[in-house]
Amino acid sequence: MHRLSAPCRSHKPAFPTRDAILISFPREWLSHLVSVLQCGPQRLGKFMTIRILSALERSKDGYGAGSAEAKLALLARLAHAKLGSARAILRLHEVLCFLRAYPDDERLLAEVERMLARFAGRADLRRQREALTDTGIAGTAIRYRFFWSTLRWLARRWPDRIEIDRSEAEVADKLGAALPLLVTWAETAALKELDPPVFAAIDRLRARGEGDAAFLARRIDVMSGDGFTREAFHDAIEPTYELKPGPDTPSRTRAKHAAAPMAYQREPLRRARPDLREELGRIPRAVRLASAREGGQLIELARGAMVTRSRDLDAFAYGNARDVRLVDDGGGLGFVLIGVIPERRALVPATCGYLILHNGVPIGYGEAFVSGRSAVMTFNIFASFRGAEAAYTFARALAVVRHLLGAESFSLDPYQLGKGNDEAIASGAWWFYYKLGFRPLTADARRLMRKELARMRADPAYRSRAATLRALAESHLLFDLDRSRAPSLPPVAELGLRVCDGLAARAAGERERVLAECSRETMRLTGVRSLRGFSAGERLAWRRWSPLVVFALPGVARWSQADRRALARVIRAKGGRDEAEYIARFAAHPKLARALFGKR
Repeated sequence: MHRLSAPCRSHKPAFPTRDAILISFPREWLSHLVSVLQCGPQRLGKFMTIRILSALERSKDGYGAGSAEAKLALLARLAHAKLGSARAILRLHEVLCFLRAYPDDERLLAEVERMLARFAGRADLRRQREALTDTGIAGTAIRYRFFWSTLRWLARRWPDRIEIDRSEAEVADKLGAALPLLVTWAETAALKELDPPVFAAIDRLRARGEGDAAFLARRIDVMSGDGFTREAFHDAIEPTYELKPGPDTPSRTRAKHAAAPMAYQREPLRRARPDLREELGRIPRAVRLASAREGGQLIELARGAMVTRSRDLDAFAYGNARDVRLVDDGGGLGFVLIGVIPERRALVPATCGYLILHNGVPIGYGEAFVSGRSAVMTFNIFASFRGAEAAYTFARALAVVRHLLGAESFSLDPYQLGKGNDEAIASGAWWFYYKLGFRPLTADARRLMRKELARMRADPAYRSRAATLRALAESHLLFDLDRSRAPSLPPVAELGLRVCDGLAARAAGERERVLAECSRETMRLTGVRSLRGFSAGERLAWRRWSPLVVFALPGVARWSQADRRALARVIRAKGGRDEAEYIARFAAHPKLARALFGKR
């Protein structure tokens, strides 16, 4: 059992004596710790410091009697030690992040919090600042080709901290071609006549105190068109940006949701492979809807978790602050479920991003795309926390999606398994999910799987080669609570092709006219007399669904009036405040699911 109690951060931890540690610490470490504990912090040389750091790394995920005391003693000797390399600084930072997420007790957590709060001010970090770029450590810079939505966010929040990397000649050429489209007609004439170097031009154009990246973001933000137009314009340039460190810029060092439930780690981590069906039957402890203000803060936490790891996720980038739910799953594990704003929602699936927390610390993330009872899942544990409770956490993520979003069948996208994803190939992700009960969708993948299993039975030391894992990753993996159902996926792409063919046959080059006809025809079919009273999001959902109804719902005209009116309510819910009502109405309309997906 994990005891739940509030963390105590108000008192200085009392460090244990050497003898107290040695009594309870594992026997194989006694001789090592004796030599370590005989040195005070001021006497630690480079070699001894690395030995202490190694000892902390090896003990960080050990729990039980005396474990907290041993870790506290090692931390005391590292708090003021001088680390001689960027790698050593990063190693210490990773251990501290892990212990923050999985602390033994309040004393250890208080010391970890203190060390992390002071981490950016370490003298050794300042000396190695450049080498620690892109680590996400507080006090260091981040360089990345941020996508439009992330640049826009960073430029609004930290306009004086974000800059364009001026070293890329190809980007400079693209900016030179784009710049005349972003300024006044008079400025455009001057640029064409004088043809100055692009960054000299930007420096002349931007306001005093305005950074070049903030200038670019603001000019694109007022372009004609919509968010998709601006996104395409910016992302075609592909600039690299540098986010300079500041007291509140995103960092892994400071990342934490302070209001999350707290649970100290009293027992060993849950590393055993879980029974997926059993876990899917267990409901989360508690769920609550965040206020719009807290929802916005949690979306920023999720976006920061991506920025500090040089990643991006649309569900976070376009998160809906009014559709954020916090899940307390017990034992310190929690999930932040983030819905997306109406204009960025998928056509048929409901989209939900999720940030995984442990004691408020972001430890991973993923997305769920729910169509009827099926969910396509992505799942990632951040490198700092791998090897801890990954399988258990994945099982609980599926349980959350089942109980909150109604999914009973789960699939994993090929990218998640290794298609175009070297990280997944290196980690053996395919076999990780196979051992939990997932099975390949295609016959080719199943044949290759059986061959690999036969080799493993013949030679227990055999491991699948990277080429084999890539071949396996060409197919989705699926898991269904109902073993009797044949594995299948909702044909979402096929629906798009039906609409494509229907428009091509009727449009004759006048697609807008036909799309307007589709809207009127869908209104007639469903008994909707007017879209007056619909919100902007609901109108958008109606425009997007109308060609789907006309070209991809066979026989809808023969449905009962009640079924057709229920279809209108499904479409309207797609553009509502959140997608919870859409999921419920879709699930309550089996005729719609059969028409879209076939017999399922």
